[in-house]
Amino acid sequence: MTEGPARTPDPAPAGAADRTREEGAGRTDPSRPLPTLPTEFPFTLPRGYVDDEGRVHRDGVMRLATARDELFPLRDQRVQDNPPYLSVVLLARVVTRLGTLTDIHASMIEDLFAADLAFLQRFYEQINTDGTAIARTACPQCHHEFPVDMGSRLGE
Repeated sequence: MTEGPARTPDPAPAGAADRTREEGAGRTDPSRPLPTLPTEFPFTLPRGYVDDEGRVHRDGVMRLATARDELFPLRDQRVQDNPPYLSVVLLARVVTRLGTLTDIHASMIEDLFAADLAFLQRFYEQINTDGTAIARTACPQCHHEFPVDMGSRLGE
C-alpha cells in the first residue's frame, strides 16, 4: 500500500495561539489572573471643550487606536482635500468621552482650543507608541548616552 503525501494538520483557528498564551501557557501559577492590557486612558484638557450651552468639559477618555482607526480617515474627503485634517478625524474616532459627552465627532474636535488640540495630539502619540520612537544617542564631546524621542507629530 502506498502512502500519500504526509497530511499536515489543519491550521489552528484564528487567535488560538494567542488564546493559549492568554490562558496561561508557561505561567508558574495558573490560578493568578492574567494582566489585562489597558485600552482606555483618562485625560484632562488644559482649557476644555465648550459645548453649545456654554458648559466646559475638561475630563475625557481616549482609547487605543486600531489599524482601522488610522486607515479610515485616509478615505475621508476632508482629509484628502486637506491632509492636516487627518488628526481631527482620527481624534474624533479615539476620544470616547469629553466630560458628560460620549458622541464625539469631528466638529467637536474642530471647536477645541488650539492648546487642547495640541494636548490631544501629544496624548495620542504617547498612548499609541510602543517606544520604538525612542533612540539612544551620545554627546559627541563627553560621550554621555541619553534617550531622544524621535516621535512624529500627528497629522503632519
